[in-house]
Amino acid sequence: MASLLRLGTRGSKLALTQTGLVRDALARAVPELAASDAIEIVAIRTTGDAIQDRPLSEAGGKGLFVKEIEEALHSGRIDAAVHSMKDMPTAQPAGLVISAFLPREDARDVLIAGDVTRIADLRQGAIVGTAALRRKAQLLYHRPDLQIVTLRGNVDTRLAKRERGEVEATLLAMAGLKRLGLTVGTPVPEAEILPAVGQGAVCIECRVDDARALGWLAAINHAATATCITAEHAMLAVLDGSCRTPIAGHAIFDKDGALYLRGLIARPDGSELIANDRTGPATDAEAMGRELGEELKRRGGPGFLT
Repeated sequence: MASLLRLGTRGSKLALTQTGLVRDALARAVPELAASDAIEIVAIRTTGDAIQDRPLSEAGGKGLFVKEIEEALHSGRIDAAVHSMKDMPTAQPAGLVISAFLPREDARDVLIAGDVTRIADLRQGAIVGTAALRRKAQLLYHRPDLQIVTLRGNVDTRLAKRERGEVEATLLAMAGLKRLGLTVGTPVPEAEILPAVGQGAVCIECRVDDARALGWLAAINHAATATCITAEHAMLAVLDGSCRTPIAGHAIFDKDGALYLRGLIARPDGSELIANDRTGPATDAEAMGRELGEELKRRGGPGFLT
């Protein structure tokens, strides 16, 4: 019997794990999808997966991990696509929409450096591997003596390269490590390294005219995560950031139920960092994000954002 819903995703262990979480959530929430064969997971190789020899900023920037998956969605090969939200451009192609989010995991970065648990305690001139300009810029802002080298690959590959001594330290997203059941490294305070926009969030994209899929996905949408992502992406859209621009942003709900958004922009060499925040009601999420983005853009001035 043909499956009722085909979920497309990248073929990495983390992507497949995240898609499994979506499948399980749908099976619990939607009676029609409870059968073991009701949902099929379709792995799709993306341009971003194929490029391992250089930073993605040199290969076209954001969207490299979603392009082929969205093409499969448009063509009807799959019914919905599961993405890491931090891989998503600020706007979806015509005919597609992000229709649901899983509850967000811990958005912080994790320092993996053997016995060293703080960025401040890395040795003078230590070699740190990362492919993210956001991480590089913030690391160099705090520690301009560090040597930052490009480190690509999936979680296991990057951990193995550090174990072999190719780098002394690296940073990975805690959300991915937790979803893979890995307990390594030490969380980095957001005051030192602010996460990427969307980090820790899993989103599901589908066609705007697929009423059946939209209805099923609505049953698992986590509204609080959706609100936080709305604020973050509104900020990012104003900044018009590419993979060549170190931008970070993270929204949370504080203990009083207000939405708190912090964002920053930095020069790639870490020589300058501009940050600020906003607090307001959840209903103002998009406006807060736009306002913060405009402020950061104004303070950076012409030429700051590339």
